[in-house]
Amino acid sequence: MWGLTPPGRNAICGSDEIKDDYAGEIDAVTELVRDAHAFVTHLGPVTRSIIQAGPELAIIGCCRGGPVNVNVAAATAHNIPVVNAPGRNSQAVVEFTVGLILAECRGIARAHAALAAGVWRGDLYRYDRTGRELSGQVIGLIGLGAVAQQLVPYLRPFGLHIVAYDPFVSPARFAELGVEQVDLPTLLARSDFVSIHARLTPQTTNMIGRAELAQMKPGAYLINTARGGLVDYAALYDALASGHLGGAGIDCYPEEPPPPDWPLLKLPNVTLTPHIAGASQGSAQRGADDVAADVANFVAGRPLERCVNPVRP
Repeated sequence: MWGLTPPGRNAICGSDEIKDDYAGEIDAVTELVRDAHAFVTHLGPVTRSIIQAGPELAIIGCCRGGPVNVNVAAATAHNIPVVNAPGRNSQAVVEFTVGLILAECRGIARAHAALAAGVWRGDLYRYDRTGRELSGQVIGLIGLGAVAQQLVPYLRPFGLHIVAYDPFVSPARFAELGVEQVDLPTLLARSDFVSIHARLTPQTTNMIGRAELAQMKPGAYLINTARGGLVDYAALYDALASGHLGGAGIDCYPEEPPPPDWPLLKLPNVTLTPHIAGASQGSAQRGADDVAADVANFVAGRPLERCVNPVRP
């Protein structure tokens, strides 16, 4: 059985290379850090060599939930605290997930694309081509962390029955949320919609592969607003192209952007977005506010509220 990452664990890299998911040039960031006492970034890389280039550097802020673009191990070795903004984009992901489910199962994006191209898809009114209502369906959440827990009350008004798999969440919390706790095979077999909310770790890489897709209910939908590496997309293509799955809504990819000849781009039963589930004006503001507050705490000598690494006082 695949395990999910316990809450609060962040990716930490021990080499000069950071884990993934960053943007910007190392040389440019190095110049910014040389005379800095505090360095705050969102996507910019912070490698071991960058940290070593800033002799006065005393604190690093990363305005996102997981500081995967920061070499936290190197910062810890230099006794530099790394503060971040856990949960800053959870509301954005929750709302986007609901939108992606609706867009895919009701064919909203396909209908728009056809109409924008001058094609009136009256055939989408046919029983065998029209969309599926959410009411009375089962949705399975893989991972019941902060985002999935916040998603639960948004799903209830649609009349969905909610099941979830997460071995790191207590049965008491499942009961409190009113979510049925199941194992992964049961979730896959029962769910009309499977929405992924797990962290990407070596243990969860490709956790939804060919065998798991085969266990899914015929005609079911797969939604991934978490990480691209959680899904074997070659196997997903086969499941979609064969008609075993009804459709998929995907916001994250193993390679970003995906190449122009990526097979899933050619399928009619997918809704694809460019990794924007967590992007909103509100999430950007919360990330900046949270990190700024902890930088102010550091300067004032107060305890840090969102520090991801152990450092000496």
